[in-house]
Amino acid sequence: MRKEREWMRGIFEWMLGLDGLGWMRRVKIQQRRGQTLHEYQVIGRRLPSEQEPTPKLFRMRIFAPNEIVAKSRYWYFLSKLHKAKRANGEIVSVNEIFESDALKVKNFGIWLRYDSRSGTHNMYKEYRETTRAAAVETCYQDMAARHRARFSSVQIIRVATVKASDVRRPYIQQLIQPNLKFPLPHRVQRPATKAARSLLIAQRPSTFY
Repeated sequence: MRKEREWMRGIFEWMLGLDGLGWMRRVKIQQRRGQTLHEYQVIGRRLPSEQEPTPKLFRMRIFAPNEIVAKSRYWYFLSKLHKAKRANGEIVSVNEIFESDALKVKNFGIWLRYDSRSGTHNMYKEYRETTRAAAVETCYQDMAARHRARFSSVQIIRVATVKASDVRRPYIQQLIQPNLKFPLPHRVQRPATKAARSLLIAQRPSTFY
């Protein structure tokens, strides 16, 4: 009986790929770590029926690592807001939204709701990033670090660009000062050419000012 179980286990692992379920789980984790969030525009509707031949379209902006997760989150939110679900609805289009000025650092305000062990909480957070998707990704990491909130427990309600005069959080206000300076505590003086370099010097170099 034991040999039969080992034989069946070997066939099962061979079908899944060398290492069984552990291998698949590691691949999923590596894919999740390597992926970054993208912003998608998902448009869907209910299936046409005799009572409603032209159903109303519902459009949402979803932040997800890929289109599959974006569609899943879309149906999750749509089932909460309206009486529609995947079984009696359809996806009309899925488009990825790109930032127009992705090389400029901006202040982003994020309104979110997350489920903790004790209840549901509303929050407002601010971040400095170049794109909306990068700000949301930083928000997910911040929520996981500070509040132990999982990806599925955080719901992004709104993402907006905030002017420097409207920034509320002190940890962002300190970064938008006009005369912002960063200290250089360790500056090593190097010779202009390799020929001017000396192996031995008379005194210990001073690297701080």
